Order: sequence, then structure tokens, then C-alpha cells
Amino acid sequence: MFRLGFFDDLNVAKTMAIRLNQEFIAMKFTVDTPNGVTLVGGGRYTESDLEQALALAPVLVAADGGANGLCASGRAPAHVIGDLDSIDPELRDRLGDRVLHVPDQDCTDFDKCLSRISAPFIIGLGFDGARLDHTLAAMTSLVWHGRARVVLYCADDICFLAPPRIGLELEPGHRVSLFPMAAVTGRSTGLHWPINGINFSPSETIGTSNRADQARVDLEFDVPGMLVLLDRVYLEQVITRLPAGPDWR
Repeated sequence: MFRLGFFDDLNVAKTMAIRLNQEFIAMKFTVDTPNGVTLVGGGRYTESDLEQALALAPVLVAADGGANGLCASGRAPAHVIGDLDSIDPELRDRLGDRVLHVPDQDCTDFDKCLSRISAPFIIGLGFDGARLDHTLAAMTSLVWHGRARVVLYCADDICFLAPPRIGLELEPGHRVSLFPMAAVTGRSTGLHWPINGINFSPSETIGTSNRADQARVDLEFDVPGMLVLLDRVYLEQVITRLPAGPDWR
């Protein structure tokens, strides 16, 4: 499972065609719910993390092989979405019409799920900790889809695409890491190192290990491209603030 790169005009055209196709498919959501969705991948997570996620986002969806671990622990997902190269064949048969086969090899199972879920927010579990390439792919997907209402609940942090504007109540001294996945500029109040006037890009200037200097931190960005990484204790606040504010699309 790979993503086409921007190496030449042909690959650009192919990538744009894939995106347009995904936009068309996304008009017919597999999961359309007014509740939050807990989306589980095949990586590592704890049972307590899953319970906490489900308490906030009760609709359970698996990305391909993420269904294996869920069903082994006695939890059956409402939907399974993916190219189905990882799910146990017997489990696939047992889940029947809960399983959506998307045989697109030009995007990840996480991409397939994001294109087919309509919900106020999504908490992603099991998309970090097992393989670094899968972790990077999931973070790239947040930017690729341009949706700021998807939060990766990782082993040590939460990670989400910064929306156009967000205000957060943070403990002074707590880390606020900003990692650009594209060229992006923005403004801030409440950070120890303000970001105003800085041209961020992944190959030049990044913003890891910034921190809150005040109890209120406000962030604004001009384009989708900045990932925000915070302590896991802020999960509930973030999934409350993101749906209440603007998104990129």
C-alpha cells in the first residue's frame, strides 16, 4: 500500500485523478453518524485506551487488520474498511456485510476509512507504535485529506491537523509541538516561542518542543499542513474544540 509521489507530470495527473475519485466515492459514505467514531488500525494500543476512546466516540470501525485484534478481545466492529489483505479470512466471512472491500492500492487503509466516514470527529487508535512507516503514512493522511477533526491517539501523544483556528486551555509549561508537513505560516498567542512571521516547512523550519506560557493558547494557520502534538491528557478537550471550530473543508 503506497501513495503515488509527485515525481513527474504523469504522477501528478495520476494523484489528482485518485483524489478526485476518492472525493466522488466519499459522497457515498459507508459510515454516516452524528456520533464520534473510534477507528482502529493494526498497530499497538491498550485496552484502557480503547475503552477511553469508545466512551468519547462510541461507533467502532476497523481499518482492515484492525478487526483482528478487536474481535480477539471480544469487540466486533460496526464496519471494516480496507483492501482486506490483513484481516483474517475466516473473520471476514463471519462479519459479512459489515466489511467493505476497497481494492485501491494507491492509498492506505487509513485513507480509505477517512474517505468513507462522516462523523463529527474520529479518534484513531493503532496507527502508531508498530511500524514507523505506518505512523508516518497516517500523519501524512491527516494532511492529505485536509480534515482537522481526526485525532490520532498515540502511545505518548495525541496528533491532529491544525484547523484554521483553535483555542486550547493548556497547563503552562506543557509541550506544544508543531510539525509542518507542508509550507505553512500562522500566528499564535500563549506560546513560549510565538510562531508569527515564521515560514514553516518540513525541510527547513519546524516547531517541535514549543510550550505553553499561558493557560490559553490560540493558534491560527493559513493553509492545511501543520500537525499539532500534545500530551494525551488533552484528548477530550481537543475532540470537543475541533468540531466546534472551522475546518479546512
